[in-house]
Amino acid sequence: MKKLLAKILNLFFICGLSLMTSYGQELELPEVDSFERFLNLEGSTERFTFFFNSANRYSENSAYDWIDVVNEYTFEAESQRDSTATRNYKLIQSQIYHDLGDFDKGLAIAKEVYSTIDSLEIDQKTVLLNIMDRTFGQLELYEDQMDVREEKNESGITDNLYYYDIYSNLGMYRKAMEDYYDKIRPNIEEKDSYGQADFYNNVGNFLRLDESTPTALSNYKKAFGYIEVFINDMMLTKTEKAETKGYLLKGIIEGNIGKCHAQMKNYEMAIPKLESSLEMIKEYNSGKFSQDYIENTLVIAECYIQLKDFKKATDYLSDDLDIKKTKDILKRNRLFAAFYDKTGDFENATEYLKRNLRLHDSLAVSDSEIQKQMLATVMARDIDSKKAMIKNQREELELRRNELIAKDERNDMVFISLVFALLFLAGLVYAYLRSIKTQRVIAKQKGIIENALVEKDSLLKEIHHRVKNNLQMVSSLLSLQTKNTRSKAAIEALEEGKSRVKAMALIHQKLYQHDDLSVIEMQGYIESLINSVQSVYKKGGHSINITIDAEGVELDIDRAIPFGLILNELVSNSFKYAFPTDDENGKIYIHLRRTKGQEGFFEYTDNGIGLPEDTDLRANTSMGLRLMNRLANQLQTILNVDKGVEGVRFWFNFK
Repeated sequence: MKKLLAKILNLFFICGLSLMTSYGQELELPEVDSFERFLNLEGSTERFTFFFNSANRYSENSAYDWIDVVNEYTFEAESQRDSTATRNYKLIQSQIYHDLGDFDKGLAIAKEVYSTIDSLEIDQKTVLLNIMDRTFGQLELYEDQMDVREEKNESGITDNLYYYDIYSNLGMYRKAMEDYYDKIRPNIEEKDSYGQADFYNNVGNFLRLDESTPTALSNYKKAFGYIEVFINDMMLTKTEKAETKGYLLKGIIEGNIGKCHAQMKNYEMAIPKLESSLEMIKEYNSGKFSQDYIENTLVIAECYIQLKDFKKATDYLSDDLDIKKTKDILKRNRLFAAFYDKTGDFENATEYLKRNLRLHDSLAVSDSEIQKQMLATVMARDIDSKKAMIKNQREELELRRNELIAKDERNDMVFISLVFALLFLAGLVYAYLRSIKTQRVIAKQKGIIENALVEKDSLLKEIHHRVKNNLQMVSSLLSLQTKNTRSKAAIEALEEGKSRVKAMALIHQKLYQHDDLSVIEMQGYIESLINSVQSVYKKGGHSINITIDAEGVELDIDRAIPFGLILNELVSNSFKYAFPTDDENGKIYIHLRRTKGQEGFFEYTDNGIGLPEDTDLRANTSMGLRLMNRLANQLQTILNVDKGVEGVRFWFNFK
């Protein structure tokens, strides 16, 4: 009875507390904004911690209000010779100038603090090196940026030395993506929806800048899905700073999706995404310099120019943009020139083109030389970094080997001592003879096993060779049947069957020709398969440019056979239907990637006439489509078709 009464009282208490909480929420008591809270704090350490953990701190008061107050605090700390407070306030100054886009001034203050780095606390050192890292990147001083990252790594602030953003800034987008996958991907947990969103957004950036726009758009859409999960996850406890960061990333991703649509000339689809992006960046990055905001503004102006909505184009071009990079200045001048050209004001159009020419003339040579020097420096640093890593690994291995040797020696000494103490000379002789006998038995068994393995490999190669011969015989029988058949439809069906048989025979041929019987090297297999298909479909075979990107990829036979049959169908269809006019500009692109322990990716595109409009209706009746879908099921995946691009694009992921 007492327990029941206690439970009832506890329930009433919880309900009352809940009502009080909801009542307090309904009152919506006014909160003090970040600037006022900063002023009300006591001491530089509390203000330092609050400033670098506050979210959207410039939403109520501009960065200029902040810098005026922080300048006063800095002067007061210097006059009192309070070195800790002086360093705290100078780090805040440096960050504010960075947020304003005044990178030179922010860097100058950071360098003052850097001169006393040995006396900094770990949180101060972390903030300082992060500011210098970002600022050197904005100023394109990549050698200094790499020095800072090495110092962060040596100080234990980070445990991952990466250069992917530097490679990207220097135009090495594929190299950037490789480094990004190698250094960043392993550290992102599957449940980390924000980390996944940031990862796919960055991968999309590399692909978009490398002009692989459709693939970039696919990655951006994945990123958008993950950031929506992060924002809407009610089970995830998020601070105000984390929420602001999430909404800001969402705005950046939407802008990147808009840029992809603009690159693909889908201007009506690009504009809503870009406008939404600008609103979110303005709201959640208030008062800070944003390169994404500048780029999105210029892209949306370009969209309106292309759609001949010149009033809206001028609204965006006339926006007070704090442009820092030369490429953005050149782009805005080009847009002004295009705007005046389309509106008939050729004098102003010529003036903006002349501005670009003057910029090109003054910067072309120096920029080219600087970029070459930076490329050489970065690559040399990358090589040195890898050499140092290999050297450290070798030293660690050598140390471990020496430890194992020392341990083995100690164990041997103990064993020998025990044997001498217990068994004397007779025990030693017995152990010696027994060990010799054991070694002989092991050597004999080892020889038997090795011979068995050699015999097994020979038998497997013979089996694959015979299977290949049998499949070739089936292909020959189909050829004979073709000669004795008059029906055109039957001949085509037999030719398709013969092509599929050849695709399977080629698998077994590659297996018995390869030292490793468990896998097939796909680059050579695809090249041989293409040659085989070309021999069947002569038409257009020598005017279509075929690009195969599968270097280093190996698949086992269970995956190679369905994959080869799918590719056989795709290539055959391209030769038969995609280029009816035998256009010399016909292109086929085959892309296959598979990283050990990760999901594989296959992509097939051609720039032909594309799929017919009734493809979806024919999917259940067409043998080729049904065959490819069933083969995709064997690979435990789904064959995806993109008909919105020029020609046709098939792709799927596989395990």
